[in-house]
Amino acid sequence: MRSFKIGNVLIPGNLILGPMAGVTDLPFRLLCKEQGADLVYTEMISAKGIYYNNKNTEKLWEIADEEHPAALQLFGSDPDLMAEMARKIDHRNFDILDINMGCPVPKVVNNGEGSALMKTPELAAKIIRKVSQASSKPLTVKFRKGFTEDTVNAVEFAKMAEQNGAAAIAVHGRTREQYYSGKADWDILAQVKEAVTIPVIASGDIFSAEDAIKCLEQTKCDGLMLARGVRGNPWLFAEIKQAIMQYDAGEEIQISKPQLSEVVEMIRRHGRMQVEYKGEIMGMREMRKHVAWYTTGYPHSAAIRREANFIETYEQLEKLCDKILADSKS
Repeated sequence: MRSFKIGNVLIPGNLILGPMAGVTDLPFRLLCKEQGADLVYTEMISAKGIYYNNKNTEKLWEIADEEHPAALQLFGSDPDLMAEMARKIDHRNFDILDINMGCPVPKVVNNGEGSALMKTPELAAKIIRKVSQASSKPLTVKFRKGFTEDTVNAVEFAKMAEQNGAAAIAVHGRTREQYYSGKADWDILAQVKEAVTIPVIASGDIFSAEDAIKCLEQTKCDGLMLARGVRGNPWLFAEIKQAIMQYDAGEEIQISKPQLSEVVEMIRRHGRMQVEYKGEIMGMREMRKHVAWYTTGYPHSAAIRREANFIETYEQLEKLCDKILADSKS
């Protein structure tokens, strides 16, 4: 497989699970790892949250032995605080530290964090430089094409990140203004790849094995970051791995998709892992959205989603799974 290195950390292949708030918790990361994710990212963690000992932060940075290599993602806009928190958590068992400079969510952007930092490259440079000096782990930075279509600066931003100590970068091919609408611009990713010598990870609109092959061909990036495309579909990692092997061997690309019975078994297993990790009440609340994602596109998915919204116990989840299978046979 197409391995590469981020600093001194070997990434055994080129498929990466991107950070998604409320999605890429420990159970979901483990499922993606089993399906072939070569590097996984935690949900983003606030530097201020660490500073103020926010009790929710503890769960966010828990990493299982089977997950490595794993990256922990920090966000914030104060260079000194970011560096101090990077130093404070340096002993934890993550392999790579990432700074989020791409999050488009208003409450993050309005604080001058996430993708807002693309408007202040000098401040972003200071954060990257101070954090890279404070941490013993290789540093990556995730950012976007630009803040608006009129201020596209991904290429300059990438060069700045490399000059200030980033060991790799992940670039989403949309502006903050676009959020997740419209199409991701893979041409800008190709330009970024040409402009720097550190590894570049492509992000945006990779929803199928065909998308992955096209993105690799077009951008020549070192890695592919999968995010929204794997919600309810951790199998996408295995499908892309299979497609890349066929492509590299010059064979026709033929992908095997999971059967409904496999999807239902994954829902049950994911549910059990959530209960074990977060307890039944919180675990089942978390599973509501996952059930909706897993069953999207299947018959009766709207009815399944409605029913999933009321799940409170693992037993109810089991009953819903049985019903999904029974309805598929009727």
